[in-house]
Amino acid sequence: MPHSGASKRQRDALRERMLADGRTRRDIAEEMMRRWGYRPRIAWRYAHGWSQDAAADRYNRLHDEEGRAPMSGTRIGAYERWPHGGERPRLEYLRALAEVFETDLTLLVDEDDLSHLPKPQRLTLLELIKSRSPDPGVQNEENLAYGQSGEYEDDISGREVVIMVAHEGSEHAEQAERRDIGEATLEQLRADVIRLSHEYLTGSPLPLLMEMRRVRRRMYAALDKRLWPRDTTELYLLIGTLNALMANAVDDLGYEHAADELLRAGWAYAIAIDHRPLMAFLRGSASSTAYWRDRPRQARDLAESALQYLPDGHGAARFHLLYAQAAAKLGDVSGAKRAIEAARDAAERPHRDEIHDDIGGQFACPPAKRAYLAGNTLVAERGNERDTIAELTRAADLFAAEPEAVRSYGCEAINHVNLALAQVRDGQLDAVDLSKVFELPIAKRIEALPKALTNVRAELAQPRYRGSAAAAELDERIEAFGRESIIEDLRDLPSGG
Repeated sequence: MPHSGASKRQRDALRERMLADGRTRRDIAEEMMRRWGYRPRIAWRYAHGWSQDAAADRYNRLHDEEGRAPMSGTRIGAYERWPHGGERPRLEYLRALAEVFETDLTLLVDEDDLSHLPKPQRLTLLELIKSRSPDPGVQNEENLAYGQSGEYEDDISGREVVIMVAHEGSEHAEQAERRDIGEATLEQLRADVIRLSHEYLTGSPLPLLMEMRRVRRRMYAALDKRLWPRDTTELYLLIGTLNALMANAVDDLGYEHAADELLRAGWAYAIAIDHRPLMAFLRGSASSTAYWRDRPRQARDLAESALQYLPDGHGAARFHLLYAQAAAKLGDVSGAKRAIEAARDAAERPHRDEIHDDIGGQFACPPAKRAYLAGNTLVAERGNERDTIAELTRAADLFAAEPEAVRSYGCEAINHVNLALAQVRDGQLDAVDLSKVFELPIAKRIEALPKALTNVRAELAQPRYRGSAAAAELDERIEAFGRESIIEDLRDLPSGG
């Protein structure tokens, strides 16, 4: 229990009288505990006549010459109040304080301390206390005085070192095994990322972006907890992956700079854990956004960079195809064709990675998406419309064969736009069918669609279609589609919206 206390004048008088009688500091501390109910640590400090600040100053002079972690009077007081408040002292502190008081660390604790200590620390102190106790008939009480020379003291010191070494290991292990997050929480967060990635294939970007933000906040909060290193690695992976998915969403909503910022944020997490598939995907995403912003050279270089991190599998096939479409836009027809062949080879090489295969969804690159990207490459080259139409028709069939739940509506819609572009160029206006595009709800009319449809309108304006009622009607529908899109809706919001 807390001590009843005595005045400084009473303590000083008792100490001076006992010292004059030749009594030890231990005698004085024990008398103060008996007479006034002091706890051991405060009794030993009063036995020396020190204030908390004075005790801290002596502690620092003895144990902290470099001043890296100085003791303070406030901390001395906190250790003295424990276990009825304050802070629990570690054994390393008790040992160091015992040297300051010129006593034994076992004399700085009582039964109240022992009953509140964690089991490993309590057992260590009990072992030390037993090591101080002599065998009956071998040692007398005077042999237990701290600092007495002789073989017995050497034996005690040796045992103390061994016990303290063992305790330090167990106490630090106890700290290391503390964990404020469970496997179930991590599994749920991963499941959320996988769910959002798959829902993005068929869902509207704006509500999904809001849900992604909610999940990311949970991950940020988790990082502030005590975690194991592998927990931090897992959270970094999930946050980096989610930032990549959010970049896709804001780019579809027409916010280019926000997309770039999210890709850079994702890269920071990916590089911190050296996750090469995630780094590759982020480079690929940057390549795709550069392509749609009419920066083909940058898109080509970023796709080539992505392949340095992931050379095999479906993800690598996507990067080859991103390179191909950028090369085609630059007029490098042979380079584009080589990249398409390289994509086929990469897809056939056995490989599985955590991003493109395990998380999948928006991160995956199945055959339909690969055919769409190849067609997107071919459509950049004029004069090859028949091959382009064949590849884009194959992609359309592959999309149609997929279940609705795993079909990327954005890629499928752009594929239909590209097919229409190739058909218009080839004079097959009657074959054009953009119904799947025009039927998309406003919330799914992502920014890439009006951009792609602009190319169709440019072809409809060519001399061959001058005076064509069918061409005029298609052009009018494309214009109306562009006016009624989520991009325009967001731009029409008030600035505070």
